[in-house]
Amino acid sequence: MTPIDILMPALSPTNGAASLVKWLVKVGDAVREGDVIAEVAAGSSTLEVEAARDGVVARVLVDAGARDVKPGTPIAKLSVNGAQALGAEPSSDGDLTIPPPETDDTQRVVRLAAAVESGDNAEPVATAMAERTMREALREALAEEMRRDENVFLLGEGVAQPVGAFGVSAGLVEEFGARRVVDTPIVEQGFAGLAIGAAMAGLKPVVEFMNWSFAMQAIDQIVNSAAKTRYRSGGRIDVPIVFRGPNGAASRAAAQHSQCYAAWFAHVPGLKVVAPSTPADAKGLLKAAVRDPGPVLVLEHEMLYEAAGLVATGDDALVVIGSAKVVREGRDVTLVAFSRGVHLALQAADALAADGIVAEVVDLRTLRPLDIETVLASVRKTNRIVMVEESWPVCSIGSEICAQVAMRAFDHLDAPPAKVSGADVPMPYAAKLEALALPGVAVVVAAVKEVCHG
Repeated sequence: MTPIDILMPALSPTNGAASLVKWLVKVGDAVREGDVIAEVAAGSSTLEVEAARDGVVARVLVDAGARDVKPGTPIAKLSVNGAQALGAEPSSDGDLTIPPPETDDTQRVVRLAAAVESGDNAEPVATAMAERTMREALREALAEEMRRDENVFLLGEGVAQPVGAFGVSAGLVEEFGARRVVDTPIVEQGFAGLAIGAAMAGLKPVVEFMNWSFAMQAIDQIVNSAAKTRYRSGGRIDVPIVFRGPNGAASRAAAQHSQCYAAWFAHVPGLKVVAPSTPADAKGLLKAAVRDPGPVLVLEHEMLYEAAGLVATGDDALVVIGSAKVVREGRDVTLVAFSRGVHLALQAADALAADGIVAEVVDLRTLRPLDIETVLASVRKTNRIVMVEESWPVCSIGSEICAQVAMRAFDHLDAPPAKVSGADVPMPYAAKLEALALPGVAVVVAAVKEVCHG
């Protein structure tokens, strides 16, 4: 796998270029997701740069002490294919010589990425696939839909800057111009309302929130205008609008910027809510959201923006809104998750397999409307369910899943439904406390063993 880029972060929505103060790693060092690898600064603001994934530092692109580094500039490359374990060594020019990925693993990824579902959830088999990060997949989806339909436009804070707030909109203003990639003031209620009016008039706006926490400033517009206009107009006025941005736990973002809004918006009639866990689903769900006649919320996960995977091109990428997916077959217990929780569930399934417990993993993908039938079909096969989510536990998506299973598949259960959630506290800032507030693999494994053997 080609190494992924580590990008220079923006220290705030209004910050421009910054300085790379120092590197805390060198080429060839192995890092874990969340490890601090560099420090950057602009004015009085400083920020620690963390590894987005487990891997090996393959190359340093910007030296320590460099000034005026623009946000979004690649500053290093991270190999995520286990190069160090395979005996990779730094070359004389500072790069890491990385062996090609194992053939069997590559073929397995291709088979998984091209797998199709049966029945109404069937998706087209992709004829062309390319490696993309989730950030790149989202950008590709936006570009394809903007080329396809001139009524589609993007607006939000910093979207027309060279790389956008999180790099998703990088390069779009150069292709589509300032009329279709529109920078807004820092007034979420205002630009959300403007976009809803544009949608009612026949345009197809895509609204980027720099963080879903900031969307709280626009919750009245989303819930009382976007969600209810079609109902209040007797079906005569559609609101084809997409609201998107990072949601959930963001590394070291503290209480006000690190929380999951899935249950908040999935509660509201008139909204559709999707939460992708892979680049392929991120692209496919965003494309489907842009084409949907009603308001769709895309809850991206900031800590998955650099997650890489195979992505289809064009309309082969489309994913049906409202369709869950079995991403790992099993027989002993069903693990249900969404967004980053899917990765946690898959890691737990790997650990459980060593103990002879074969877990099935279901990726919800869409949170409203819920594809509860796929969940129920899995539970009727395994007779046990554990919900895995990063959200707060009270009135969460997991609470709804467990309730639905208890009401509709009670006779198939060999154990009570179980739920693994984040701690019922505001997110701490300190890294060690943050880790304790979020569920880990060991917690999921323990919950599954209790369900299976308790």
